Amino acid sequence: MNNKIQKSVLAGIIGTVIMTAVMMVAPMMGMPKMSPPTMLAGMLGMPVFVGWLMHFMIGISFAVIYTFLVASKIKVENIYLKGAIFGIIAFVFAQIMMKVMGAIMPMPQMEGPMILMAVGSLMGHIIFGIAVAKTIGEAYCSSATCKTKTA
Repeated sequence: MNNKIQKSVLAGIIGTVIMTAVMMVAPMMGMPKMSPPTMLAGMLGMPVFVGWLMHFMIGISFAVIYTFLVASKIKVENIYLKGAIFGIIAFVFAQIMMKVMGAIMPMPQMEGPMILMAVGSLMGHIIFGIAVAKTIGEAYCSSATCKTKTA
């Protein structure tokens, strides 16, 4: 298997674990309770275990997208800023997908003020993006080859 793919899978897992941990402690800091696995499982009428699998698969998919499509396009040297930018992109994409999925199937009821939910989700995605970017490192791609340099 390609080393970049392995590193992307690892980055997706690490980013998802860190983001999920932050989301679990967020209610202790006054933020609303957020559980993407429970929400995903509820939308599909599946057990929460399936929601967890989907949550991690989405995280891995985002990390692969970062590695192969986004990292070389964000022309920022600072790995933390690059990751934060990617996190904002992931947040916007997630919000669009939630609206699309909400139009297709019933969504579970959200708990708490929507603005705090949005701020919490944005924070989680930025943290995810930073964790993914830091795990992957700097990727510089030319038209034919890509070289990865760890920051």
